[in-house]
Amino acid sequence: MDVWLHYARFAAELAVISGLTILVAWRAGVGLGWFPLWALVRAVVQLSVIALLLRGILAVPATVAAFVVLMASTASWTAAHRLEGLWHGRRAAVAGVLAGASTSLVVIFALGLVELRVRYVVAVGGIIIGNAMSASTLSGRNFLRSARARAPEVEAWLSLGATPSRANEAVGQEAVKESMLPGLDQTKSTGLVTLPGAFVGALFGGASPAQAAQFQLVVLAGISLAMLITGVTVTRLVGRTPYVVG
Repeated sequence: MDVWLHYARFAAELAVISGLTILVAWRAGVGLGWFPLWALVRAVVQLSVIALLLRGILAVPATVAAFVVLMASTASWTAAHRLEGLWHGRRAAVAGVLAGASTSLVVIFALGLVELRVRYVVAVGGIIIGNAMSASTLSGRNFLRSARARAPEVEAWLSLGATPSRANEAVGQEAVKESMLPGLDQTKSTGLVTLPGAFVGALFGGASPAQAAQFQLVVLAGISLAMLITGVTVTRLVGRTPYVVG
């Protein structure tokens, strides 16, 4: 009974925070509606399911590959829906997430920066894949916004005989840079402004501060690599569009 009371109180406290978010957004005219609450409810359901799955995965290491594929598939699907407005945006989003996340994870474990154990594969994989998903969405949307703003420039390049890739090259470079800046700012301020989740999680897991710091640095470096490759892949692919974005 005490366990259920604990969970009921925890849910009520989460609802208070979400309610405040909705109230502030409504008063500020942001127009989020009930989306913050809906997002939190989905997170509760999904994390509950994942918690149950992880109990089995950690007990049967052979299933970890399937779980990583599930995470990558979900991230790709989510990013694909965000880039539907771009030429072949769905394909570009999937290719970007898979290219960025897989490259970064292979490098991390191939160098031995993190021990190749089930719990570490799941933990690092989730962080890297999640950030690759964000990079796909950000770079794609930045590309769309920049392409619209610089449409005359792109059109001029095309009129001079440039290929679509060449005409959109500067647009893509700007989009990738803008998508990278928030993550790089967080990396730069780590330890002074923020204590990232990987560091805190490692401490709670019993690691020493030095070990937790090492783990966090590996994660930050891996995130930067994954986001860069994802952004470049997405913008290069959508930049092949034969149309001027208007």
